[in-house]
Amino acid sequence: MASNSFGNIFKITTWGESHGKAIGVVIDGCPAGLEIDEGEINAALALRAPGRNPYTSPRTEADIAEILSGVFEGKTTGAPICIIIPNKDADSSKYEPIKDLLRPGHANYTYLEKYGIFDYRGGGRSSARETACRVAAGAVAKKLLEYNGIQLTAYIKQIGAVEAQIQADNFELIRSLTYQSPVFCPDAQATTSMTALIEKAKIEGDSLGGIIEFIALSVPAGLGDPVYEKLEAKLAHAMMSLPATKGFEIGSGFSSVAMQGSEHNDLFTMKSGKVRTQTNYAGGTLGGISTGMPIIGRVAFKPTSSIMKSQETLTIEGEKSPLKLPLGSRHDPCVAIRAVPIVEAMAALVLADALLLNRCVKL
Repeated sequence: MASNSFGNIFKITTWGESHGKAIGVVIDGCPAGLEIDEGEINAALALRAPGRNPYTSPRTEADIAEILSGVFEGKTTGAPICIIIPNKDADSSKYEPIKDLLRPGHANYTYLEKYGIFDYRGGGRSSARETACRVAAGAVAKKLLEYNGIQLTAYIKQIGAVEAQIQADNFELIRSLTYQSPVFCPDAQATTSMTALIEKAKIEGDSLGGIIEFIALSVPAGLGDPVYEKLEAKLAHAMMSLPATKGFEIGSGFSSVAMQGSEHNDLFTMKSGKVRTQTNYAGGTLGGISTGMPIIGRVAFKPTSSIMKSQETLTIEGEKSPLKLPLGSRHDPCVAIRAVPIVEAMAALVLADALLLNRCVKL
């Protein structure tokens, strides 16, 4: 199985399976001298962890990362950074009764077709458990961004039909309100409606989808490389590589089709001696290169595929069979909630890589 790496200079390779002994990541290309410690990585992992409240999976796994290499006396050395995260709360017994069934919305059919073998215990390599590795690597990338004055955050924009109303003009307030919300939504009224919707879906044995929005501030103009390494293309690649993602947009995105050019064009102006635009429908890029305006994007997540409702399916031999998850199965009613720190991590990895690549473009 190839394609387990992401990035050009700031490059990560993740490894491990959902119910294996451990998962982990190797970060290659991180500059020497960056201050980082396990506490910062574990703080990021805690935001992704299940069991935080009734709106996420009841699995209680406190991810504790250990840095095995690449850091000495609290600073990166320039050598590959290896981070390991043990799997401590894996329960494979719930998968035994359904191991020979094709699970709707899951990857066991396609993995079997492609590889002829599939680790049914929690989905193996296809499991969202792998994203903990990305969050760990993202914590390092965010430190590099902070060193360069770049701020980044993500939050729930929508769950089901409930959409949050968010004014993206106060970064610190948005970040504070996001982490006060049990569903990572900075709109308190929307949070109340979202949690009620999730409770209803849980009672019905069903699930919900959601949209995550991310914002990056103080990104310098010039990041991104045409034509196949455009900044928005790399962001799309990063986000669409996440489990359960079904859509990506930047700036005004798909709503652009309802606008006219005279409305959508972001007019240039001078602000504090720098070229900026009066609006930001482009979302912070032009021609695949950052403009210096805030980078704003959104990622759509499908409803969780694992639901308690009975469904009709096939066995791996092609025979019809009902699928009913065993009692005690532990799944998120809305995967978008725990994906907020993951989206933030992937945006950080893209920007960190673009930042380092940009050092190579001119004398």
